[in-house]
Amino acid sequence: MSPWFWDSSERIVVDTVTETYLKPEVERRISNRLKRIEGQVRGIHRLLGEHQSCEDLLIQLGAVKQALNAVTVQLLEGHMETCVAQSVADGDGTKALSDLKSALAHALRHGG
Repeated sequence: MSPWFWDSSERIVVDTVTETYLKPEVERRISNRLKRIEGQVRGIHRLLGEHQSCEDLLIQLGAVKQALNAVTVQLLEGHMETCVAQSVADGDGTKALSDLKSALAHALRHGG
């Protein structure tokens, strides 16, 4: 079904029922981590503009990469606990497993 439809007065109505998503606590933790990573990246940009040593820049870039890997793991765990688990409960485990394998392969391929 489309996420929107026309009602009897010919207005567009948005269906507010959402699919399974991350638990609010997990979403909050991931959002907070991403904000910290964003701050780290701004700091690296500042260091570059100040002509700080390449070693300092490389150390900070490594820290950002590590932080992104950690948030990726946290997202994958949350995804398995909610989205994948719900698909399995709904009887669509084969598709859920296929989608998870694809997402995991993509994350590993581009995360290293």
